[in-house]
Amino acid sequence: MTVPRLIQNFKGGRALIVTSSRSAAEALEATLAKLGVSVERPALVDGRAELDIASLQAERDILFLDGDLDGAVVIDTAAGGRLPPVPIIGLVGVEAPSRLKALMNLGATGFLRKPVHGAAVYTALFLGVNQFLLRSEMQGQLEELGRRRQGRRFVIKAVVLLMQQTGLDDDAAYSLLRRESMRSRQGLESYCEQWLGNQADPAAQTMQETAQRPRADQA
Repeated sequence: MTVPRLIQNFKGGRALIVTSSRSAAEALEATLAKLGVSVERPALVDGRAELDIASLQAERDILFLDGDLDGAVVIDTAAGGRLPPVPIIGLVGVEAPSRLKALMNLGATGFLRKPVHGAAVYTALFLGVNQFLLRSEMQGQLEELGRRRQGRRFVIKAVVLLMQQTGLDDDAAYSLLRRESMRSRQGLESYCEQWLGNQADPAAQTMQETAQRPRADQA
């Protein structure tokens, strides 16, 4: 597994602080400014943060979310175990299991206790961002493995068809397909899917060739 490079310098980042606690926001803003991180505080309207989730950028944005606010930010992470679009650091006041669970379900990878102390901010930022990057890398690799697993059926079909067309054994047919996929700079699964799609009704053609081939008892 590829391990992403650890981020230690957060200069140029943007923190979005969703909290109703003025003291927590001010303490965060003062420390983040020293780290070169700009701060925005989305307004809370009827308990919901005025925040466009789709516009957030993982390369720049970090979301500080107060766990004492119920439903202030809605992020769909349930389907397929998706990660949130940006690192989330939970601000924890009341350490009730239900509130901690809510932050976990949103994908929080770092936590910071209230009242916020400046000395703890960098640690929370470091853990929150780098854990997010690690999970993103792992999820990407799992998705790639899933795509390759789904594509194995094309590899099997292509090997069988190539054996029928050329008389090669399975190892030789597989090696040929692998060489061709590398030459075309495609993954083996994608290459085999494309190769099969380019065959003119391969199943019917193979059946016809088999039917026209003289049988041993008719020779």
